[in-house]
Amino acid sequence: MRTYSLSHLSDQTLLRDLATLVARDRSTTAALLAHVAEVDARRLYLPAAYPSMFAYCVQELHLSEDEAYKRIRVARAARRFPAIFDALAEGRLQLTAVVMLAPHLAPENADELLAAAAHQSKAEMEQLLAQRFPGPDVTARVEALLPAPDIGQLVPEPVESHRPGEPPVAPSQVAAPRPRVTPVSPERFALQVTLGRGTHEKLRYAQELLGHRLPSGDIAQVLDRALDALIEKLEKAKFAATTRPRSNGNERPSTNPRHIPADVTRAVWERDGGQCTFVSDTGRRCAARKLLEFDHIEEVARGGRASVTGIRLRCRAHNQYGAECAFGADFMRHKREEARRAADARRAGARAAEARAAVEARRRAAEARAVEEARQKAAEAHAHAAAEEVITPLRLLGFRADEARRAAALCEAIPDAPLEQRLRRALSSLAPRPRPFGPAPSGLGSAP
Repeated sequence: MRTYSLSHLSDQTLLRDLATLVARDRSTTAALLAHVAEVDARRLYLPAAYPSMFAYCVQELHLSEDEAYKRIRVARAARRFPAIFDALAEGRLQLTAVVMLAPHLAPENADELLAAAAHQSKAEMEQLLAQRFPGPDVTARVEALLPAPDIGQLVPEPVESHRPGEPPVAPSQVAAPRPRVTPVSPERFALQVTLGRGTHEKLRYAQELLGHRLPSGDIAQVLDRALDALIEKLEKAKFAATTRPRSNGNERPSTNPRHIPADVTRAVWERDGGQCTFVSDTGRRCAARKLLEFDHIEEVARGGRASVTGIRLRCRAHNQYGAECAFGADFMRHKREEARRAADARRAGARAAEARAAVEARRRAAEARAVEEARQKAAEAHAHAAAEEVITPLRLLGFRADEARRAAALCEAIPDAPLEQRLRRALSSLAPRPRPFGPAPSGLGSAP
C-alpha cells in the first residue's frame, strides 16, 4: 500500500516522477505494439489454440475488447509504416490518432500525414482529415431520439477477419451503430437492433401468421420460433441434421475424394460438440464455434478418407494452419494465391459475361426498335399511297384539290381495302347535306 501512497513526495518530485512515468509508458506502449505486430504477422496465436489475434489479446493477455481492437489496428498500421513506433514512443502521436490515420496512410503520403498529425487533438485530427480527404455532405434531417440505456456494443468483427498483409478496415466501416445485447438478469437479455423496412414487414407478417397460436404477438416469442426454424435449416445445411437419417447404403457414392457423407458429418459434429478441435501444446483447446470446417485428419492428397475417425472439426484459421504445417507455408500461400486468382478470374469472367449479355440485350432492343420503326414507316407509306390513289378519281368528279385531299385522308385507316370501297368512303364525306322538304320557313306569322 505504501507504494501507491505519494503524500510524502514534494511537489517538484511528484511532477518530475509523473513526467518520467509518462515517457516510460509511451516507450513501453511502442514496444508492446511492436510485439503485437510481430506476433500477429507470425500468427503465433494459432499454435496457442486461438483463432485470431483479437481472441489471443482478449482471452490470453486479458486486454479489454476495446484495448485489443485499438492496439491491433495501430500495430498493423505501424508494421506497414514503422515511423509510427517512434512517433508513439516520443509522444508525437496517440493511439486514437493512429487509428484515425490508418485508413488514409499510403507510401506516398505517410511521412506528410504523420508530421501533420503530431500533437493534434481528436477534434484537430478530424479537421485535418476533413481537409485532406473530404467526404460527401450529410443529408440534413431532424429526429427525435429516446434515451436508451448504455448496454454496450458487441465486439467489432473486422479485427478477427483481417488477414496479415491486408490494409485495415476503415473506421467508417466499423463505426456504424451495431446491434447490442446485454444481460438484464440471470436468465434475461435485452436486445436492441434497427430493422430495415423489409425485415419489419416480415416481422409483422410472422406476427399475423402466428395470430391464433400467439395472440399477443410478443416479439421475443416470435423471434424464438423464428430462430428455431432458422437453426433447423442451418443445421441441415451444415452437417445434414435430420430426425430420420437414411442408412449408409442409400446414399449415392461420390467420385469426389473430398466428399464427406451426411452420416459422417452428423457424427463428427455431435462428437466434437460443434467446436474446433485444435489443441495447443499446453492442452488448451480452441474455443472457436464459427467458421468451422470438416477437416481430414490425414490429408486427402496422402490417402485420407472421409470416415468418422478420419474427419474432425477445425476452424478456418486452424484448418489452414494445419495445412501449412503439413505442406509448408510457402506451398499453401501459393495455393491460396492460385485459388484467389482463379476466383478473381471467375468473377471477372462473370462480369464480362454480364457485360456481353447487356450489350447483346441492348443490340437486340435497338434492332427491335429499328424493325418496329421501319414497319411503322412502311405502314404509313402504304396508307399514304392508298389515300393518294383516291385523289385522282375525286378530281375527275369535279372536287377541288383541298376537298379531295381531306376526303382521301379518311382512306388511310383502310389502306388494304379495294379502291371502290375507299372511293365510297371518301365520297361519303363529300356528299352534300340533304335539304328539308317544303317551303323554307319565313319566320313571319299572321296576326290573330
